[in-house]
Amino acid sequence: MTKSQHAAEGLLIAGGLRQPVDRLLAAEVPVALVYNGLCHVVMLATPADIPDLALGFSLSEGIVAGPEDLLDLDVVHLPEGVEARMTVTARRFAGLKERKRFLAGRTGCGLCGIETLAAANRVLPRVAPAPRIAAAAIRAALAALPDRQGLNAETGAVHAAAWADAEGRLLCVREDVGRHNALDKLVGALLAAKIDRAAGFALVTSRCSYELVEKAAQAGIGLLVAISAPTERALATARSAGVGIVALARADSMIVFTGAERIA
Repeated sequence: MTKSQHAAEGLLIAGGLRQPVDRLLAAEVPVALVYNGLCHVVMLATPADIPDLALGFSLSEGIVAGPEDLLDLDVVHLPEGVEARMTVTARRFAGLKERKRFLAGRTGCGLCGIETLAAANRVLPRVAPAPRIAAAAIRAALAALPDRQGLNAETGAVHAAAWADAEGRLLCVREDVGRHNALDKLVGALLAAKIDRAAGFALVTSRCSYELVEKAAQAGIGLLVAISAPTERALATARSAGVGIVALARADSMIVFTGAERIA
């Protein structure tokens, strides 16, 4: 059992039988992201891959433009939770203070703590054109993903975000109780490994909400595949940012909502 898991006892009722059962649960702890000594956000997250989460969140939220803006990162485990203590450049820290975006992150809402409607409708960079992805590659990635979801196999309680190359081979998978956190962890891992974000696609095991599209666009991801449906706002955001959306993706079917030119 890892620090991302906890054991719990329960009563299993099935087939007319009742019996005690032990079950592994996903850990969910407060994680604070601290920039230059200033606490910017506290979110509930799975306490694994915190450096990836910190870097991915920083990029997808526009706090840094790239790894070069993050000068130092130290993960500190405290009795009350985890702190990711980061040092960013003076210019990026000045921009962060100006935004004054102090929020309490949750595993659901992507707008918690935003102070104005204007802040909720920020202009996103348009993703550059990328090589086309075959539908067969998407199916291959979907088929391979369950075997890479180790924590979810044991707990049944976490989302995954994965990166696949143009052939559908999974290069990186990250899991978390929050779909936003899982994608942030994936973005951070891609940055750390210097994986070309224009040469493949991201796959998420959740609905395609607008904030996932926003994070994808900010990270330069041109194609986002989701197993559940998108929201109207997600599609509007994807169209404006040039992000392709494939949703309700299954082994035998998928719907291309935006960016059909990206699918072979």
